[in-house]
Amino acid sequence: ILYHIHDPMCSWCWAFRPTWYKVLKALPSNIKVIYLLGGLAQDSDKPMPLETRKYVQENWTKIQEVVPGIEFNYDFWSLNEPRRSTYPACRAVISARLQHTKFEVLMTERIQKAYYLNALNPSNEDILINIAHDIGLNEDLFKEDLKSSVVNDLLLDQIHTTKTMPISGFPSLVLVKENNLERINIDYLNSNYIINQIIT
Repeated sequence: ILYHIHDPMCSWCWAFRPTWYKVLKALPSNIKVIYLLGGLAQDSDKPMPLETRKYVQENWTKIQEVVPGIEFNYDFWSLNEPRRSTYPACRAVISARLQHTKFEVLMTERIQKAYYLNALNPSNEDILINIAHDIGLNEDLFKEDLKSSVVNDLLLDQIHTTKTMPISGFPSLVLVKENNLERINIDYLNSNYIINQIIT
């Protein structure tokens, strides 16, 4: 089993996406991939403090230096009132998966694109509901699940599991091999480096 630990509103996870897809294509068929949500930031209705906004924007700039070609739409910061809250987006991913496993990755992708390319705020439920509609989910069921204690408990369970793993941030990859947990080092530009750690 290969665990991919992430948050849909984690900017480094967005930067890792192109290389991760190359890793997925090259994985041996006997390796099962399981996605786990790490939950970067709890629910909050408070506007993001100015120093946090500055930190996140500087992080975007740093990512673009490290991973050439990764796009960010900086209009996000002038078009929205950002909140430090990623749990709603995480619950949206779980709610999508409950309708069908194929929607798990699709919901994550659409949240990332809404946030980083279209300058929309996935901390807001209306954005998440629009995405659910666009990808063909049952909208009423999605809305119900998004606010349910069942989905919230599933998120908290995943967050708890990630805290037992040998990781230091998101994204992270952890390989379970003969009951041992092995941290796989990530190179944002080199999928072969990652694959070689997994198959050796």
